[in-house]
Amino acid sequence: MDTMPLYNQLGPILVLTISAVGSCFGSYIGWAAAHAAMTKTEEGHGKFIGIASAPASQIIYGFVLMLLMYNKIIAGTFSPIAAIPVGLLSGLAIMCSSIIQGKLVATAIQASLKQPSLYGKCFAAVGILESFSLFVFVFTLLII
Repeated sequence: MDTMPLYNQLGPILVLTISAVGSCFGSYIGWAAAHAAMTKTEEGHGKFIGIASAPASQIIYGFVLMLLMYNKIIAGTFSPIAAIPVGLLSGLAIMCSSIIQGKLVATAIQASLKQPSLYGKCFAAVGILESFSLFVFVFTLLII
C-alpha cells in the first residue's frame, strides 16, 4: 500500500488543527462567561448558551477546507508545497477570529446581563466578527 508523504498532508492538517485550537479557546472564553452569567440570573439562560456557541462554528470552516485541500492535492490540482502556507495562514486567521469572537461573546453576555435589551445588538457584533472567518474561508476556497 502506497502512503502519501507527510508534506502532502501538512497543509490540510494545519488548517484543521489551527482552526480547532481557535474554536476551543474562543468557546472556552464564551462558555466561561455564560456560566458566570447563569449564576447571576434565574432566567434567560438560553440566550447565553446560544451566543456562547458562536466560536465553535469556526472549526467547520477549517474542516471543510481540510477536506477540499486534501482532495485537490490527491487529484494533483493543488501543490502540496503551496498548501502548507495556505493551510497555516488561513488556519491562523480563523483561529484569531475564533478567539477574538470568544472575547466579544464574553462582553456581549456581560452587557446583556446588565441590560437584556442589548442582546440583539450584541449578537449582531458577534455575527460581524464571524464574517471574518467566513471571508477567510471563501478566499481560501478561491486559492485552492
